[in-house]
Amino acid sequence: MHRMNRFALTLLALGLAASVLPAADLKYSIVPNFFEAKPENQALGPCHGGAAIDRAGNIYITTDTKRGIAVFNRHGKFLRSVGPTRIHALELRRENGTEFIYAARPSDHEVLKLKLDGEQVWAIHFPEEAGIYKDAKGFNPCAVTVAPDESIFVADGYGSNFVLKFDKNRKFVKAFGGPGAAEGKFNTCHGIALDTRQGKPLLFVCNRNNNRVEHWDLDGNFVRVIQKDLRMPAAVHIRGDYALVPELQGRVTVLNKDGSIAAQLGDNPNEKHRANFGLAPDQWVDGVCNSPHGGSIDKDGNLIVSEWSQYGHLHKFARKK
Repeated sequence: MHRMNRFALTLLALGLAASVLPAADLKYSIVPNFFEAKPENQALGPCHGGAAIDRAGNIYITTDTKRGIAVFNRHGKFLRSVGPTRIHALELRRENGTEFIYAARPSDHEVLKLKLDGEQVWAIHFPEEAGIYKDAKGFNPCAVTVAPDESIFVADGYGSNFVLKFDKNRKFVKAFGGPGAAEGKFNTCHGIALDTRQGKPLLFVCNRNNNRVEHWDLDGNFVRVIQKDLRMPAAVHIRGDYALVPELQGRVTVLNKDGSIAAQLGDNPNEKHRANFGLAPDQWVDGVCNSPHGGSIDKDGNLIVSEWSQYGHLHKFARKK
């Protein structure tokens, strides 16, 4: 803690916020040491995934370790491990009173539906009928979301750079987007979520290496750029009026329903620390983000952020009332 305080004082001396930047209408403060440091007496370990929160307030953090998904309670205490390893992004969805996990596993070339205890319900594998893949290894899905009619949308950002649409029976419908820098094209479609804040349901897509986030309609038509000039937007979680967007290059942004910026926090002034998977814990600073990769908003508006980190780096930012 003394080491972190020295780092924080150094940043403050430079006129830089160590935890939260000024925001238009939202402010947050870091909750230090919120998560249990060594679940099951082991370090959390490599994370290249996401974070989600169930209706009970339990927090699901994906890892690349044998424990799979680490589940913490709403106070940050470790509860259990569930499901497979190497989940890149996950989304929780309630269906007929029961919650399920939808998960993308790029290294395993599949999308999964799981029960909260990790039991597999079904899997989507390489859609040969799409006509855009040489073989199954080309299907490397980053994220998944589900529409009101139960259509399934998969962002294949580590593979084809198309978003794939499947019907509720997991039958392939279409692929849209494709690689490129122009509007309507993707350079790593990395995160995806259903956005109902506009009245008409839309897809909110993180076009990571094009540094922008976008709206697409459910028929696969490009609608608009929501925000551009972000720092590698990696994921999105929407609750109420706000969308949380972790940016891999050392920052977290919260957007209003009109797409304007409501808050930016955790901004890391050290470019060498941004998107740095191997950054050692003795280089971490409370409230400063290095490689934000996943995130979720809880029922009180607090933010949970997971980092792309060899050691497993998690944050809780409490919303100030």
